[in-house]
Amino acid sequence: MKAIFGKNILTQAGLGPACIIIENGVIKDVHPELPKSFTGTAEDMGNLLVMPGVVDPHVHINEPGRTEWEGFECATRAAAAGGITTVVDMPLNCDPVTIGAEALKEKIKHMRDRLWVDVGLWGGATPGSLDKLPALINAGVLGVKSFLIDSGLPDFPPMDGESLIEAVEIIAKAQIPYLIHAELNRSIGAPPIEITGDYRTFLNSRPRKWENDAIDLLIGLARKHHCKIHIVHLSSSDRLNELRLAKNEGVPITVETCPHYLTISAATISAGKTLYKCCPPIREESNKEKLWEGLKNGTIDYIASDHSPCTPALKYMQEGDMARAWGGISSLQLSLPLIWTEARKRNIPVELVAQWMSSRPAECAGLKNKKGEIAKGRDADLVVWDPQEKFQVTRNMLYHRHQETPYLGRTLYGVVHKTFLRGFKIYDHGRFSHKGLGEVLLKEKKKWSF
Repeated sequence: MKAIFGKNILTQAGLGPACIIIENGVIKDVHPELPKSFTGTAEDMGNLLVMPGVVDPHVHINEPGRTEWEGFECATRAAAAGGITTVVDMPLNCDPVTIGAEALKEKIKHMRDRLWVDVGLWGGATPGSLDKLPALINAGVLGVKSFLIDSGLPDFPPMDGESLIEAVEIIAKAQIPYLIHAELNRSIGAPPIEITGDYRTFLNSRPRKWENDAIDLLIGLARKHHCKIHIVHLSSSDRLNELRLAKNEGVPITVETCPHYLTISAATISAGKTLYKCCPPIREESNKEKLWEGLKNGTIDYIASDHSPCTPALKYMQEGDMARAWGGISSLQLSLPLIWTEARKRNIPVELVAQWMSSRPAECAGLKNKKGEIAKGRDADLVVWDPQEKFQVTRNMLYHRHQETPYLGRTLYGVVHKTFLRGFKIYDHGRFSHKGLGEVLLKEKKKWSF
């Protein structure tokens, strides 16, 4: 048995002095202070802030098949260094894509002994894979992901209208979330906008209307079929009111946004800076501020990184080729300090940040009973950090396979000192545990009849 105590521990009772008692990796109890009768090992965190480990449910680890882009070992070490104790891996850009139970087994095989944090798995649904969807769900994925627009990968095509409804009906029966990349291009046949090195041309090529139309469609599907639809990486603020009204009505729809939409505005992106390219695109400053309002009033449920790295060559940085560059931003390790830096400017308390980055994503991923809070019965997943300490982002501090990120040189607040996974210290001031202690998180095996 062990204890972790300190003056600033964020529990269900709020932020203040507390002592966490841990047994067999689980929080046995939470006390106001270290009990005098305690006989195990105890560690005093002093004035450092102890928060539930961050849960990031939108990460592209890209293994197997594209391990040169990222990989389980380096991605989960980067997560641990950023105070993240649980990630959920997307069904692309790995090869094979995770659209069947056999592909899921293949991915899990590559995870063995390579995880520094716990990893859950999303499955995928495409028009040609719906016959595999029931078996994939029964194999333990936490939810299912689809696109309404070209994903950039031929082996993960977008859903057509008929296939989308079929998938919704299957997933609704399983009572798991259906994650949707919400961009819908209904202007087929219109002349394409030429994308140059100027970021504004890329922004104009993926207008807000694409997101808005997709969200209108998804609200209707969630309302009609009672399917738990989740909108990933919301960029456009235009439909926040409609989403809020739908949620108030009881429509089962949830929403995430990402650090890049909350910390960067389009006007600050110089020509040829392809590291900023992502889909949907980063939009205007006014749009960014509305997303913050959507978080504060609860319309947006949580924040996820959408860590989507690739090899530097695929970013075409030297050429500044915005059209050909892979769309994705690498930021996994930096999510907590990125959000905290902006939150403190807005006088947003750390309690809200913990909701957006720990408890709510855990709940949406179906992990509420294990992750996301410092409470009795939860896994002892903790991040110990200093909200007042600042640092500059440099390449040599990043543990992603590739250290290219649009945040290089930026000064951020919030230095992670230590990270605990089920009570074991997996990261401590730049040092990692001698082996990975992460586990694969699968949905409880409940055979659904489809």
